[in-house]
Amino acid sequence: MCLLVFAWMNHPRYRLVVAANRDEFHDRPASPLGWWTGNPGMLAGRDLRAGGTWIGVTRSGRFGAVTNMRGAETPPVAEAPSRGGLVPDYLAGDSTPGSFLEKLHDAATTFAGFNLLAGDHESLHYLSNRGSAGPRRLEPGSYGLGNHALDTPRPRLVRARDRFDDALAADRPGVDEFFGLLADREPASAATEPGSGLPADLERAMSAPFVLHERYGTRCSTVFLAGRDGRMVAAERRFDAAGNLTGATRFEFAVDAAGA
Repeated sequence: MCLLVFAWMNHPRYRLVVAANRDEFHDRPASPLGWWTGNPGMLAGRDLRAGGTWIGVTRSGRFGAVTNMRGAETPPVAEAPSRGGLVPDYLAGDSTPGSFLEKLHDAATTFAGFNLLAGDHESLHYLSNRGSAGPRRLEPGSYGLGNHALDTPRPRLVRARDRFDDALAADRPGVDEFFGLLADREPASAATEPGSGLPADLERAMSAPFVLHERYGTRCSTVFLAGRDGRMVAAERRFDAAGNLTGATRFEFAVDAAGA
């Protein structure tokens, strides 16, 4: 997962709004958004190579998402555990978001660089394992997260965040508005990531909210709308290497916060 814009307690109808693009190599197998076998209360896609996920929710209103971190400040960690296991570990447990991240913080440096969001019906928290800061409880507002620390103003994130805030200004924004901003394929005019070492064509492609490249790109877009009335809408659209839509999934269910 490489681009998320989200709002926490910042809309009169929605407790949480998430719009996210997952960018990955096209040859890495994954299953679509769905209820997990063995954990039917967890709704997420699944990475079929490492077994984890990048984003998900539960029937009890828990939410989790992870992105990796790029750049010279995040060197590889030899034999690091998969970051994709962090989200299902949180979603399947019963720890509060804050306590889960506090416990994880002690072991976080054993992982390659990551950003992690963990929330429930009461709070939303953020942790990066790069830098000295510990877990942070997020105040009501809108935020952006990519492959750097929370709200780092990279061109793709700034553009997506601006359009996200415009959509939030509506009384009843729907999934189509959020999918629309995630579909933006226009690269930034100045697309450089200092120290990334990526080929120039891929670097330019990755400056757009929707990454279109033959080897690596946006594999799926996901929208979550968690209503203050207890209803959850979760939708996903999937794409091939040419950026063509290959499938779409939508779920609506009542959140059982009492079962958290």
